[in-house]
Amino acid sequence: MFVGKNVIVTGGSSGIGLATAKALAGRGANVAIVARDLTRLEAAEEAIRHVAKTNDQRFAWASADLSDWHEAKAAIDHLISDGFEPDVLVNSAGVIIPGEFTDMSPEEFDRNIMHGFDSVVNPCRAVAPMMVERKRGHIVNVSSAGGFMSLYGYTGYSSAKFAVMGFTEALRFEMRPHGVRVSVVCPPDTDTPGLAHEKTLRPPETEKSASITRPIPSEFVAETIIKGVEKNKYYIIPGFPSRLALRLKGLWPELWFRIVDGDIRKSRRERGLD
Repeated sequence: MFVGKNVIVTGGSSGIGLATAKALAGRGANVAIVARDLTRLEAAEEAIRHVAKTNDQRFAWASADLSDWHEAKAAIDHLISDGFEPDVLVNSAGVIIPGEFTDMSPEEFDRNIMHGFDSVVNPCRAVAPMMVERKRGHIVNVSSAGGFMSLYGYTGYSSAKFAVMGFTEALRFEMRPHGVRVSVVCPPDTDTPGLAHEKTLRPPETEKSASITRPIPSEFVAETIIKGVEKNKYYIIPGFPSRLALRLKGLWPELWFRIVDGDIRKSRRERGLD
C-alpha cells in the first residue's frame, strides 16, 4: 500500500513521529519529516534512510515551528516543490507540559495549546485543499489517550488534545465527501525521550493514576498507526487498555471520575496532605 507513496510526518525527528517515519520507509514509502531542531532532523533522516526498503526511495526534511502558520505553510510548500506532494500526512508534533493549573504560568499553558493543537491544525490547513482537489489522501492526527480522558495535572495538555479530537472528527466529516480519509491516534504513555522529561514535571497525584500501566514502545504505536491506515480506521488506539478506556469513559464516565478521584486521595494521604 505504501510503496512509492509520498508521506509527510511532522514531529518526525523523535518519538512516535520518528518511529512511524522509519516504519513507513521500511514499507517502501517516500518519507519527508518536519520538526524544529536541525541537528535532530539530519540524524533522523539518516536513520530513516537506513531502513529503506528499496534504493529508489526518496527522503527529505524541513525545519519549522509548526505552531506558526507561515512557517508550517512554507515548510510544506518547500517539500511539495521538492516532489513530496503528500498521499499521507501524519501529524505527530507536540509538546507536553504537565503541572497544576494554579501553578502553571500562562506561557506554559499556551505552549501546550500552540504546540499540541495549532501544530496539528496548520499542516492540515496546508495539505487539505490539494487532497480535496485530487479527491484522495489520508490525514492522520496524533492526539492522545489524554484527548478523551484527562488526569490531574493535565489541564493544558488535555485542552490541546481534546481540541485535536474535536477538530479531527469535524475534519473527517468534511473530507469524506471528497474521498479524503482522516484518522485520529490516541496512544497512552509511550516510551520516548519526551515522556522521560514529562515525568519530571508531573505532580505526585498524576503518577498514582499513570503508574497503573507501563509505557508502550513507540515502535508499537507506529505499527498500530500503519495498520490503522491500511484498514482505513478512524480511531487508531494502540493497546487494549486504551481501547477499553475509550469505551468505558463513553459509557460510564462517573466510574472514571471515581477511579481518578480515588487515586488522588490515596496519593495525598500517603504524603500526609489529607
